[in-house]
Amino acid sequence: METRRNFVAKIAAGMAATGLISVSKNAKAGEAPIKNIFIHHVFFWLNEPENTEARKQFELGLQNLIKVPQIRSYHIGTPVESPREVVDDSFTYSYMAFFKSKEDQNTYQTHPIHLQFIEDCQHLWKKVIVYDAM
Repeated sequence: METRRNFVAKIAAGMAATGLISVSKNAKAGEAPIKNIFIHHVFFWLNEPENTEARKQFELGLQNLIKVPQIRSYHIGTPVESPREVVDDSFTYSYMAFFKSKEDQNTYQTHPIHLQFIEDCQHLWKKVIVYDAM
């Protein structure tokens, strides 16, 4: 549970730093809801998750991807193993990007940096699932 709290705190801090929300250091989740933000959450399953070179290439691709100017904040992570049945820890990478609007996310979809990421990295993954929420 502490890891989840740290993750939420880091996301809130990042969003506050980018101006998406304003929070104080002592704010509780109920006091600082995230509103009117487009969240784009992508899960990747790499073809060769144990291949160090493939992982480096993919991580470099993600680091380039976050340079798209419409992205207000982001999180890149790897799964935390869990014995709980409701937790899917089968993916290799999680990528979450925050946008001010659906329009900004639509711009991101056709941005040359995003298209280059797909071209450069799609051969590395076998499966991708996207969850978008507003």
